[in-house]
Amino acid sequence: MTFRIIGQPAEPAMFDLPWTVPLAEWPRDRLVQVVRGISRHVVRFIYEGGILYALKELPVEAAQREYRLLRQLAARDLRVVEAVGVVTDRTHRDTGEPLGAILITRHLEYSLPYRTLFTSPGISDLRGSLLQALAELLVQLHLAGFFWGDCSLSNTLFRRDAGTLAAYLVDAETSEIHPTISDRMREYDLEIAQENIAGELLDLEGAFGPLPGIDPFETARALHDTYNSLWSELMREEIFRPGERYRLEARLRRINELGFDVKELELVTTHGGTKLRLQTHLVEPGHHRRRLMMLTGLDVQENQARRLLNDIMSYRARLEQMTGRPVPEAAAAYRWLDEVFKPTVEAIPPDLRTKLEPAELFHQILEHRWFLSESAKRDVGMERAVRSYVENVLRFVPDERTVLSTPELDPSAVEG
Repeated sequence: MTFRIIGQPAEPAMFDLPWTVPLAEWPRDRLVQVVRGISRHVVRFIYEGGILYALKELPVEAAQREYRLLRQLAARDLRVVEAVGVVTDRTHRDTGEPLGAILITRHLEYSLPYRTLFTSPGISDLRGSLLQALAELLVQLHLAGFFWGDCSLSNTLFRRDAGTLAAYLVDAETSEIHPTISDRMREYDLEIAQENIAGELLDLEGAFGPLPGIDPFETARALHDTYNSLWSELMREEIFRPGERYRLEARLRRINELGFDVKELELVTTHGGTKLRLQTHLVEPGHHRRRLMMLTGLDVQENQARRLLNDIMSYRARLEQMTGRPVPEAAAAYRWLDEVFKPTVEAIPPDLRTKLEPAELFHQILEHRWFLSESAKRDVGMERAVRSYVENVLRFVPDERTVLSTPELDPSAVEG
């Protein structure tokens, strides 16, 4: 009866779990039921020290390899679940026979499995948001030299991001990291993704009936076009003639709007003379997210950051109008955080405050304020917007910090 834990689980009680029992046979009183996607391995969820963990049982080498890959991706600030540790050298407590390893990851708070998205309100263009989020994640991974090998909706978690979605990689069992990956590998990753997504959407149709506005095969094919459009926008080369600096600036702004940064420019001499060529050798996600973090310390999703930065910009303009003098961006951001963001979030009743992330709450309140102001033909103010949002919207929103499974929602995904 032995086991060994690699990594540093945050909760000491993790060491008291029944590691010498096959994961499928763990007692029900140690498990939490969570909605999840389809998995080829046994997956269970536990709640220790106020943290929800996902446990996956698989062969030792595969578990150790996936643990290393997830840690490497996290170190590059890519959207992946947090790998906490891996339990190896397990033997059965009764027979002494070897058991598989268990990979421990921390559950991504406020994340939604794709099955929940199709039964929850709030995403106006679910098909488009899913495709865009998954395409962005694939592009980010490929730019980092990462070959997924099993991209699917089941291997992805989604978080709300200012009315859209942000995708996170959950499963890296079949993945590889290279300095760069070839066009053929990227294309193969897309082919696998298309096949998986079509099957998963057909499975949803079988469980819930036809999906409004979503054809499984057409949607799966559309991922290819969405991905290629984003990849081309980031990677294509352009020739800029002297005097066309405005075109270069427009291209840089467009890349930043997509959530990426340009790391290198080239000056190239051609037969037509000296021209400026923009070549995105290396791009990284999170332009707005990093900028908001620097100004306010808030760590949010990319679209949320863009929305909050816009509100800071408007707040700064009002300050300058009132004072009649320029206000530094950092000073405006500090006052906005103290006088606008925090009071707005704190005005929400405590029992409702954890239903959504604070940045998503603030974004939705801004949307609600705009809607009320449009109807009233005047600005209704933040106080009234918060009251109306709480009473007419938030009270009816399901808690998304941890999505627990219910038979009515998805009987095939109930754990335990």
